[in-house]
Amino acid sequence: MTTIRQQDFIDSVEDALQFISYYHPLDYVKAVEDAYNKEQSQAAKDAMAQILINSRMSAEGKRPICQDTGIVTCFVKIGMAVQWDKTDMTVQEMVDEGTRRAYLNPDNPLRASIVSDPAGARKNTKDNTPAVVHIDMVAGDKIEVMVAAKGGGSENKSKMVMLNPSDDIAEWVVKTLPQMGAGWCPPGMLGLGIGGTAEKAAVLAKESLMDPVDMPELLARGPETTEEKLRVDIFNKVNALGIGAQGLGGLTTVVDVKIKSVPTHAASKPVAMIPNCAATRHAHFYLDGSGPAELKAPALEDWPEVTWEVGKDTRRVNMDTLTKDDIQEWKVGETVLLSGKMLTGRDAAHKRIQTMLNNGEGLPEGVDFSNKFIYYVGPVDAVGDEVVGPAGPTTATRMDKFTDLMLEDTGIIGMIGKAERGPATVQSIAKHKSVYLMAVGGAAYLVSKAIKNAKVVAFEDLGMEAIYEFDVEDMPVTVAVDSTGANAHETGPAIWKAKIADLDTELSK
Repeated sequence: MTTIRQQDFIDSVEDALQFISYYHPLDYVKAVEDAYNKEQSQAAKDAMAQILINSRMSAEGKRPICQDTGIVTCFVKIGMAVQWDKTDMTVQEMVDEGTRRAYLNPDNPLRASIVSDPAGARKNTKDNTPAVVHIDMVAGDKIEVMVAAKGGGSENKSKMVMLNPSDDIAEWVVKTLPQMGAGWCPPGMLGLGIGGTAEKAAVLAKESLMDPVDMPELLARGPETTEEKLRVDIFNKVNALGIGAQGLGGLTTVVDVKIKSVPTHAASKPVAMIPNCAATRHAHFYLDGSGPAELKAPALEDWPEVTWEVGKDTRRVNMDTLTKDDIQEWKVGETVLLSGKMLTGRDAAHKRIQTMLNNGEGLPEGVDFSNKFIYYVGPVDAVGDEVVGPAGPTTATRMDKFTDLMLEDTGIIGMIGKAERGPATVQSIAKHKSVYLMAVGGAAYLVSKAIKNAKVVAFEDLGMEAIYEFDVEDMPVTVAVDSTGANAHETGPAIWKAKIADLDTELSK
């Protein structure tokens, strides 16, 4: 029998969650570097450059890659010949204690995003617990742990279907993926679970994302098994869609496709698909009774030397003097560097503003949206001399339901977020002659360096969902929807889907 100390397990979970908050897996970094080097779409190339620069900065500064530091998922495989030194805590409680310590670490506090009473009050638990824990009893005398921190933007795009036994899985993926939009922050990975029952397929899909990127090796040697052939088929067909980095159109949408499958009922074909975003975060370790796990830090020289230069046509604007007339000149696809003051607000703040306006209370004291931009963000707490912690954009489509209200009744002239807007929202933007700007998801630490001052101006009780005033300098964004309703998330992928088809035709001659 092997005896595992509870403290070693807790310490290992804590250390792993801190580790993955600022260290990308190098296999993912290499995959994005390869995609960056072959990319022909300038918008996608710029987005990947920011992702890679942010990744290196996070590794150097030991600060979160993304402001959404995720919901913790832990796969624990316990050998049948293992015993614990104490029996006063369950495995769930031990994982939660490790999570609590990791997220409350004063040197690198991680954003607490977990809310209790999800169908009701949705009150933040303040320490990012409880974690989601999957426990298996397996042969052996060790404990295997796979831990991940999954962001809400990618998790929200998870899909599940009960196909007929004769249905084509790749066909379903290719039909479904464009409907997911870009809120999952491509380029990333797709995890598929096939078989079992509905809930088993979902767990398999999530577990598949714990595996390293190995698509280049698979393509080099050629697929052999049914799963490998399906992986390659989906990989090629998804990238042929032209969705590209951040949904702006390009050659690479996914860097890998992972599949796990188990036997299922003869009448069933359950399939779950879960994407992993540009903030891919997971670690894998074993405990054998000799002490806590030791995760080896990667060397900084393993990151590519990528730079991002401001183009000569980049528009620099001062938001403190900006008017609605000024933004009518901005065109979809332009790069804009923002300086001056902006306000922030996410789901909870929008909901509270809606309630206040409907009740005739007006906006909260100290909040003036007139001729201002609202940035959809929930930042990480600052440490040391930081003005604010990592502060990348959240998925803008969640705020679509509030857009008419905000444009009509608050005086804002533009919005900043990540990913696409829905058709009705694009129409509203055109109707109100507004604009929607896109910041790169997965580049939160890089974005935070453009923020020179930050203060809470309303709803402090909402924590990271409070309304902040940011004073920024040269914050890079892309015009995703201009005042005419032209939409980069429609035009970019359409153009690149056609270009990829033309390239494939030329190569096949």
